[in-house]
Formats: sequence, structure tokens, C-alpha cells
Amino acid sequence: MPSLRQIEYLVALADTRHFRRAAEKAGVSQPTLSAQLSTLEQRLGVQLVERNRSTVLLTPLGEEILAISRRVMRDVQEIRDLSASQRGELAGTIRLGLPPTIGPYLLPLVLPDLHKAHPDLKFYVREQVPNTLPGALAEGVHDVLLTPLPVLNSDIETVPVFREPLYVVVPDDHPLSAKGYVERSDLSGEAVLALEAGHQLHEQVEAICDEFGARLLFDYEGTSLDTLRQMIAMGMGISFLPGLFVHTALQRQTGAVALELKGRNLYRTIGMAWRKTSARQGDFQALLGFVKRTVERDFGSFALL
Repeated sequence: MPSLRQIEYLVALADTRHFRRAAEKAGVSQPTLSAQLSTLEQRLGVQLVERNRSTVLLTPLGEEILAISRRVMRDVQEIRDLSASQRGELAGTIRLGLPPTIGPYLLPLVLPDLHKAHPDLKFYVREQVPNTLPGALAEGVHDVLLTPLPVLNSDIETVPVFREPLYVVVPDDHPLSAKGYVERSDLSGEAVLALEAGHQLHEQVEAICDEFGARLLFDYEGTSLDTLRQMIAMGMGISFLPGLFVHTALQRQTGAVALELKGRNLYRTIGMAWRKTSARQGDFQALLGFVKRTVERDFGSFALL
């Protein structure tokens, strides 16, 4: 049977596609890693790796065994993390999934305090569009999500954390920028930019346009919030952008202005989600506390839930 170390070496080689870098990642010498992979192939009686001077390739069977090996490594890590959790430590590894409309604007404010309080905690972050996050959580790719709600999956526990306001963002030479606020009637007929489909924010902006009589531009969809900001600054339209981005990034840029919609609160609800079967719910609640304290400190106008 393969040893756990041999499985680890196979995963490291697949990640780096290079024997020397794989050995460095695994913390062993290159001859040791190469010899152990050869032994693994001999034990299994199959070829897993194609070796040549320019690159490293896995055989088709090697790719199938790699997928199983990754699951094995995730399960082993979960055993370690679960043991640390039961000892009352916020340690081990937490794999966080979140959309790119949250991560760059909130995590830099959360992580320093988290690392200072729990230096042994390893925090792996992976960004995905929100519509794919629940499936990845259910499959074990992530341990916990920080994501717009709702998350529609009966096997996933969700906890609302805060309400993030949405602002009407217009070019700085737009007539509304001089007005200083936006009324419902101001939005009628306005051309509105949105993120590409797959983001809950896209669906939310589309619903706002339908309600207020604005015109969603399907031919000009942004791939990121900063792309939208640049398109707005170029006069291509207006948009509805979330408060995390407005308060941390937009205010440092020129060309666009964020305005509030008079008489109507626009917001999205941000929450955390994890599998109901997870044994690390105490860890996730502790992480939730760090997020809430950061929002309260740095985004005082946001409503905590």
C-alpha cells in the first residue's frame, strides 16, 4: 500500500510540475522524492509520472490517482485540525472560500488581528464567483465561506454577519455628482453597468434596474469591481457598488463618485456558511467574531446582524 508520505510527494509534484521544487515543498531532498515516487509506482505496478528534461507530466492513470490523493491529504489535514479544535485551540488550517467582491477589501483588515491572536492558525483563501461557492463547500474544497446570502443548500449552516450598503456610483462629471444624492426618479432610463453573470451582485443589480426603470447594459459586463469603476470613470454608465469596495478602494481613486439613494436603503447581506456536519463550528464562530469586530471598527455605518 502507498505510504502517506508517498501520496504527499505525488501531490507536491503535481502542484509544482518540477522535481526540485516538489522536493523543496515537501521538505526532502530531490533524490529522496524521486526514489519514493519510483517505489510508489513499483508498489502499484503502474506508471504515474512521465519524466523528461523539460517538464513533468502525469499519466492519465496518474491524474486519477492524484484526485484520490488530494482527498486523502484533505482528510488527514482535517484529522489534525479536528484534534486541535477539540483541545480548544484555534489552530490547524482553515480553508476559506469567498467571492472577489469581498476578499481584497475585508481580509487585509481581518487577518493581521487573527494572526496575532492565533499564530499557529494557517489560513488558506480561495476566491470564486458566489454561485460556485456552495458546491465547493459541500465537496470539501472549502471549510467555511464568507459570502453574500442566501446560500440555498439544506446541508449548509448559514449565519448572517452584517449588512453591506450598496452605493450608486456615477462618473465625477455626471449631473448627479453635483447633486450629492440620488432619488428614485433620477435612475429612470440610466445606463447601468454590472458584474458578469455568476455573481449574486449581478442578479441584485438587475433586480434594482427592473424596479427603478434603469437600463442594464448586458454588452458591457465587468469582470471585477475595479473594472466597473474604470468603465464608470470613462462615462460608460453608472452602477451599484458594495460598501466594502467603496470605503476601501473607490475613495482612493478619481473619476467616480459614490452617492446614497435617498429614501431607500440598498444593501446585501454578508454571512458565513459551513457544512452542518463539520466538527469545527466552534472555530468558525471564533472567526465570525473577528469579522464582526473588524466591521464594527472599520465600517461603523454597516449594520451588524
